[in-house]
This record gives sequence, structure tokens and C-alpha cells, in this order.
Amino acid sequence: MVRVATIGGGPIVRTFVAALGEVPGIELAGAYSRDPERAAALASEFGAATGWSSMDDLLADDAVDAVYVASPNSVHYGQALAVVEAGKHVLLEKPAVTSAAEFTTLLEAAAQRGVIVFEGMRNAYDPGTAKVRELLGELGPIRRVSFVYCQRSARYDQVLAGEQVNIFDPELAGGALFDLGVYCVSALVDLFGPPDRVLGLTVPIRSGVDGAGVALAAYPGFVADLSYSKITVSGRPSEIQGEAATMTIDHITAPRRLEVRTPAGEIRQYVIDPPTAGLPVDNLRFELLRFLDLVAGRATPEPDQARTLETIRVIDALRAAD
Repeated sequence: MVRVATIGGGPIVRTFVAALGEVPGIELAGAYSRDPERAAALASEFGAATGWSSMDDLLADDAVDAVYVASPNSVHYGQALAVVEAGKHVLLEKPAVTSAAEFTTLLEAAAQRGVIVFEGMRNAYDPGTAKVRELLGELGPIRRVSFVYCQRSARYDQVLAGEQVNIFDPELAGGALFDLGVYCVSALVDLFGPPDRVLGLTVPIRSGVDGAGVALAAYPGFVADLSYSKITVSGRPSEIQGEAATMTIDHITAPRRLEVRTPAGEIRQYVIDPPTAGLPVDNLRFELLRFLDLVAGRATPEPDQARTLETIRVIDALRAAD
């Protein structure tokens, strides 16, 4: 049994804890918050025995095998490095860290201590993405790729009212690219490898971060565009265009409906799992299953870590280009 502690108190942590109940072989050990009352409240809410308000106490606890880090993006690296140096596995909520240099240091530290560093990029492990990969051969030579994730944040109204919100705070590495665009970048790297070069433009908002943005990526023989936003909404599907057919993808973070259309008008549709409202807990279940395989030594982490590293390198390049 892998016993995991959580760091963070946002909605994704609650989704993560719910997903733990879907997966045998992993359980919640407790919850951490700097505020003792908050730590106790989270532990009670999650049904855990322990709430830590001291990182030293958490990392010294022999009842913890791994730590799920879902704190603000800017502190992922420091917390993850402390977890690794304590000899515990770490599962990082996306984005894993905010630079390729940070992730490289984490990997080096993890290799020295024999623990796993893993980013919970849920679309990488979703069966819908596996189906997309399987169908790529039917499209012929790929010429155009367009991935999109635009979802207006409920907290954007607070920004408009002059408040500072974590996910829109530049000091906490907030913004649309790190929060939503990263899914598009990761899917692109996962399916096609790292691009030869990238260009990016963003829409800055009053808090000082990017509220929306676009990226262009060049590959031998094709180009890709990525669109992402936390201040607008879009129902436009993602697309992969080949010379033999075009595939549409309903949602890049959790593909459930795929359509392959040929130039002659033939249409083939594929449904992966029954559609559900919102993003299903089961979507996180798949990343947890992979994490367990890595911790147990049933798989090697190098492919997962290489995808994360190349994704962050693209993000580094986009941030430098804007």
C-alpha cells in the first residue's frame, strides 16, 4: 500500500482525494497546510488521521511514502525537492515546476535517492489519448495540428474587481499557459515529440499574468497551433489534419468523442467511456495507476519524465518569446 499525503487545499486536491478511492493500492495518509486549523480541517474533510502544519513533521513521518504537491505553482519546486531529499516519492500536479532547470535538478536528486518524480498530467494517461495515438496512422502524413483549451475561470471576476487571486498571481506563477495551455503543450509533445521551434503571444490582464494566449510550433512537414484561455470560453474541438483524413477531439484534457473524416466525406466516430458532466474523477485514476506502476518498479519513469521535461522546455521557450 502506498500512503500519500497531500499539499494544497484547492479544488483539484479534493478531486485527487476522491480519485484515491477509485484505485486499489494507494491511500490517503493525511493533509498538510501551514495553518494548523486548516490542516486539521482538511484532514477531517478527507477522512484522514493526520493533518500536518509542519513540513518537517510531514517529511519525517514514516507513515508517508509519497506526497502529492498541489500548492501554487511557484512553490512546487522547493516542496518537491524537500520531499525527494526526505526519501519519499513525489506526484506533482501540473505544471510540475516552472522551468526545465528546476525539473532537471529534481530528477537528479530523485535518481540519487531512488525515488520517483512524477507529473500528474492527466491527459497523458487517459484512454482517450491512447485512442488518438492509435488512430494517427489512419490520417496519412500530418500537416496541421490545432489544440485548444479555453475555459473562463470563475475567479476571473475577482480579478476584474481588483482582487489578487492565486491562479492569476504572477508571484505564484499563475496564468493561462501554466494552468490550461500546459495541457495542449503536453499533448503535442506526447503525440509528436518536441517541436523544432515555437512562437507565442499572450493577452496580459490587470493582475500581471497571461489571461489567454496562442502558440505556433514547427515540425518537419507540419505546423501546430495551440490556443488557451482562462478569461474566455470556447466549445471548439481540437483537430489533427492529415492528408488522408482529419481527426477532431472533443476535449484535449479528456478525449471522449473522436471523429475521423476523410476528404471523400466518410466519417468514423469513436466514443471512449460514457460521456459525463465535467471532467471525470476517473481521468485522474489513470495517472494514479501509472504512478503506482512506477513506484512498484513495474515500469520505468524515463518516458514520463522526458515528456514532462520537453513540455517545460517548450513553455520556457514560449515565455521567453512573448
